[in-house]
Amino acid sequence: MQSGVRYRAAAICGSAVWVAGAVVVANTPLAQQLVTALPPLSNLQPTVSANGELTRQVLTTVVVTLGVLWPLFKPRPRRILDTVWLANRRVFITAAVLATIGYFDWSARLPRTTLIGTICFLGLVLPVWFVGIRRRPSDSNRAIVVGNDAAIVRALCENASIPLQGVVGPPSVTRTRERQRLTDGGAVLGRSGELPHLGGLSRLGDILVEENIDTVILAFDEPDRKGFFGALATCFEHGVRVKVHRDHADSVLVSDPTQSDIVDTNLEPWDWQDYLLKRLFDIAFSAAALVCLAPVALLIAAAVKLDSPGPVLYSQKRTAAFGETFTIHKFRSMVTDAEAAGGAQLSSEDAGETDPRVTRVGRVLRQTHLDEIPQLWSILVGDMSVVGPRPERPELDADIETSVDAWRSRWFVKPGLTGMAQIHGVTGHEPAEKIRYDIQYIRQRSFWFDVRIVVRQLYAVAIDAGRMVRRRR
Repeated sequence: MQSGVRYRAAAICGSAVWVAGAVVVANTPLAQQLVTALPPLSNLQPTVSANGELTRQVLTTVVVTLGVLWPLFKPRPRRILDTVWLANRRVFITAAVLATIGYFDWSARLPRTTLIGTICFLGLVLPVWFVGIRRRPSDSNRAIVVGNDAAIVRALCENASIPLQGVVGPPSVTRTRERQRLTDGGAVLGRSGELPHLGGLSRLGDILVEENIDTVILAFDEPDRKGFFGALATCFEHGVRVKVHRDHADSVLVSDPTQSDIVDTNLEPWDWQDYLLKRLFDIAFSAAALVCLAPVALLIAAAVKLDSPGPVLYSQKRTAAFGETFTIHKFRSMVTDAEAAGGAQLSSEDAGETDPRVTRVGRVLRQTHLDEIPQLWSILVGDMSVVGPRPERPELDADIETSVDAWRSRWFVKPGLTGMAQIHGVTGHEPAEKIRYDIQYIRQRSFWFDVRIVVRQLYAVAIDAGRMVRRRR
């Protein structure tokens, strides 16, 4: 068993050495003969690369393999079978990536016999290597309690089933009948004795690194945007596992909310390859759409300016992942300062009624969804995705949270231009139905699922535009 830093060093350096060695061994005449001796591969010719070519092949294979193996470099507790399965899966993905590179006429590509020999070697060696250095679930867990409620902190410390290294929270908590005071330099009594107070919430990131923490147990009085989801975001950035009390299970993504009083959260509901493929799709889609729709955008800008006084674009804050915010841009479809009197509110047009704040051009833009074109820029820069839960304004989020317990679960993924709720015609006037579709998307998401949603949305836009034209005729 390795410590956190030593594990990362052993995992990365060891993998690089094994990969380089695999390519070198697979390039030898003996290995080439063994590969071509297999009945399915008997038609292949042995290919031994020269030293210069071999060096480029080694570098390419090491870079690709380390990138694919990256999730295994996080020092998380893993069982033997889980480690073997995950390592073999990564080796298979490595083979696919290298085969794709080999499809092109690159000087660094691996010959087929060398590629087959390398993958076979890595499929045997890497699982054994990661099993040998893995973090054992039984004795390698280093956990802390993070929160702002002293009563919950104390209860978790006294009843936690995993060893705790300390407590992170505010320097003091107001004394009430339910809460007890927690001060700097103080300690909380845990199952194994007194636990030190490691610092405040602002130092959580530093503490995770300094103490080599694997697991964080959240002990907040409520799942608020700043404390609770701020801690979740910090844990996500550091690759740390998070547990919450099951009373907060409706506010997060969990695999089994009934497993115990303390449940695991899914900070990373999708694999990183899914994230990468999704991001590549977002970039390609938004870039192509911005280029193709540039003339249309110019005409819309002129129409908005001529129709009513005010700016062409309308900007506002929207909720992003983990409750953070970003600025979204749309073509202005309402009169200037439409919410100056009533504050943030949903448009009655979303419920099929008439909103007097919407301009003539704005009504056309809303019916054809052309007011959303500027959001393609938000997708291109990474603030949004093509498919995902539609982002709401923080003010409206705060109102909806009070009536829909699971609403915060949608904060675990990047917001999107369209999503399951949109293709089913569900708007912000139906938050309970909307969150049902959003969570369904999070559970089922894949690249082809995104493509299906985009196709259905484009079809819906075409139908809406056709209906508008027919009505005007």
